[in-house]
Amino acid sequence: MKSECHPSIDSCIFLFILFLFSLSLVDTHNDFLQCFSQQSPNSNSIIFTQNHTSYLSVLNLSIQNPRFSSPSTPKPFVIITPLNASHVQTTIYCTKKSSLQIRVRSGGHDYEGLSYVSDVPFVVLDLTNLRSVSVDLDEKTALVEAGASIGEVYYTIAENSQCLGFPSATANSVGVGGLFSGGGYGAMLRKHGLSVDHIIDAQLVNHEGRILDRISMGEDLFWAIRGGGGASFGVIISWKIRLVSVPQTVTVFTVNRNLEQKATNLVHRWQFVADRLDNDLFIIVRLQAVNSPNKTIQASFISLFLGGVDRLIQILKKGFPELGIVREDCKEMSWIESVVYFAGFPSGSSKEVLLDRTTPFKVPIKGKSDYVKVPIPVDGLEGIWERLFEEEVGMAFIQMTPYGGRMKEIHEWETPFPHRAGNIYKILYVVAVTDECEGIDNVTESIHVNWIRRIYKYMTPYVSKNPREAYLNYRDLDLGRNNNNGTTCYAQASIWGFKYFKNNFDRLLRVKNMVDPTNFFRNEQSIPPYS
Repeated sequence: MKSECHPSIDSCIFLFILFLFSLSLVDTHNDFLQCFSQQSPNSNSIIFTQNHTSYLSVLNLSIQNPRFSSPSTPKPFVIITPLNASHVQTTIYCTKKSSLQIRVRSGGHDYEGLSYVSDVPFVVLDLTNLRSVSVDLDEKTALVEAGASIGEVYYTIAENSQCLGFPSATANSVGVGGLFSGGGYGAMLRKHGLSVDHIIDAQLVNHEGRILDRISMGEDLFWAIRGGGGASFGVIISWKIRLVSVPQTVTVFTVNRNLEQKATNLVHRWQFVADRLDNDLFIIVRLQAVNSPNKTIQASFISLFLGGVDRLIQILKKGFPELGIVREDCKEMSWIESVVYFAGFPSGSSKEVLLDRTTPFKVPIKGKSDYVKVPIPVDGLEGIWERLFEEEVGMAFIQMTPYGGRMKEIHEWETPFPHRAGNIYKILYVVAVTDECEGIDNVTESIHVNWIRRIYKYMTPYVSKNPREAYLNYRDLDLGRNNNNGTTCYAQASIWGFKYFKNNFDRLLRVKNMVDPTNFFRNEQSIPPYS
């Protein structure tokens, strides 16, 4: 007797299994919603299911990288936007009970979308409503909820004091939840180090739903969340940070030099002085192809000096005269004005622009990172220029961030962030991964992604080795990933783990084993339990 199923019995069985699986997902989703309504009555305003009219707007609001907002990108079953810690506790409880995975989002800047994308059924806990910032001038501290943007932190500090600041990111829309827990660096890096070097307390909700502070979580866990990535260990709901003193007047400049203006020699020389200049002076170099009017490579030297222009000129004349900085290149301003400057807003913008949590021009990007311990020779730099010429103008840039100063004074084991003494500078590679002829859904095989992988391979002889180091907050899944089932062996995890954390990786594994042995908090590059 001929079967009525087509094209085969096997395909019918597969479809039937798929049907049963879809029914089980519906049951799982309903279980979660029922659990949440029972545990947190009158919370409908913070629950956004896929059939909610505001679901997509809530989901996309904090996605800063459109690479992960295409129709084919996996979407969360539900988004929870908690108003208080109890909502976080309820989300954790019901997620565990329903066997769903949880992803925690504070700003949505993560380079691989790990805070709002998953290949298994998941819930997004979006902390955007937990964003208060309060400053204690007597203690010179601030209490910052994890959903706040760093721009909101800077703004609130400046509203309370003109002589206090905080060392952290230059992009104002970055959320502090992930920023602080991964390191956090900016224009005061050489003077004051990283954000994690100034965190003195935190509140975290663990996998059991308990709210822990520094005392109750213990020093091991407190150490782990200051550079090891908070999403591996719990949901951080607030940070207590120690503020730093800033002068009344700082000085900034941006000067551009192309190949015809001896950019190669200047970048080469910068490598020998950038980490040795006065700790008050920070000069990054951004490299990109430009039309000027013919295609060339432009090196932009962008600087913050914690002091006035007169002293800056003296330091540069002695330490980096080749750059040829003159008074007319420089502009004196307040520290908060320099924050607006480095965030890329037009000259004269008020500090209120820092409160904007959205990135004005959202471009799908792929990023990678490196650390340099020995200056790259001239022919090595020329090889970089050749590869930048391969990319279209405006599609890629390379940024070099100087170290030295405070960064070399802190031992690499004091926080999980290990990239300290011995590094001259850090490299960030960024490329836009799509254009009008290339769909976002195909970015994995994008010619632009292939380009960034080729230049990363080219740089191998010139960067750190054994391990080739990388910065956690510039997530890069090319380095490796965990298994979706939550079990990853040590050998597999250590491939990327030692790149981000060096020898601190083993301690992070032991902390994970103590505080989250069932690996409830996990993603593609979370710390797995020690195995």
